[in-house]
Amino acid sequence: MLYLTPGLLVVDDEALVRTCLSDMLTRSGYTVRDASDGFSALAAIREEIPDLILSDLNMPGMSGFEFLSVVRRRFPSIRVIAMSSGYAGVDLPPGVAADVFYQKGSHPTFLLRIVEDMTRSGQSLVTRRPRILAPIWVPTNGHNASGEMYVTISCPECLRAFPQTIDHRAATTLETRCAWCRVPIQCAIVHSATAA
Repeated sequence: MLYLTPGLLVVDDEALVRTCLSDMLTRSGYTVRDASDGFSALAAIREEIPDLILSDLNMPGMSGFEFLSVVRRRFPSIRVIAMSSGYAGVDLPPGVAADVFYQKGSHPTFLLRIVEDMTRSGQSLVTRRPRILAPIWVPTNGHNASGEMYVTISCPECLRAFPQTIDHRAATTLETRCAWCRVPIQCAIVHSATAA
């Protein structure tokens, strides 16, 4: 019987982190590829779909928040571990489209246990955690003519864009409806320094 080792994709903008994680996971028997940001990770997924993605959340260009949102929408069967040193504990940060969270700096054997659990046939944490639709990540556009902060949202259903005013003190997530087709949309707001 032919046994295929699970394919993993490690996504992190720090080369040392990618190298350390790739070496550790390869020594543990996994087939590992890596990518330096969300854009190159999407290109790697187009070449070959991995069984599991380990992605940093804070990366330049396309953040891990945005990348994982795209993965959840386009490739919902891929299992995902979000990683960051900017959040503590084991709970997923709000708005992160992942199955499990790993705090960078925690003991590596904890990460290996998570990966093993998620790649073991029939024993995945994915089956225990209900999947929710990933939010659309949108940047703030500044202020409109009335001085209100706003974002431009592209509807995933009808593909039309529309402006939506937001409260600058609001949480990072926003529930709204498409101005055109009225489909419900969940957004996660990326507050830029210039829009504050």
